[in-house]
Amino acid sequence: MPRLVAVSRRELIRRLVALGFDGPYAGGRHEFLLRGDMRLILPNPHRGEISVDLLTRLLRQARITREEWESAGK
Repeated sequence: MPRLVAVSRRELIRRLVALGFDGPYAGGRHEFLLRGDMRLILPNPHRGEISVDLLTRLLRQARITREEWESAGK
């Protein structure tokens, strides 16, 4: 299984939309994506790339496996 690498916020949104999420929608302080009854809050864009640690936490919250994540990147 390939290792996760840091991604840009744009790439994160692109892959999540490919995996069935809708959005991003404006929220209070953060934008969010929706899939069914799941609401995934996105990190704010004022930092560089999204670190592997944060990406891992987001994928866990979204119930996305690494295999699904990798397949969405192709």
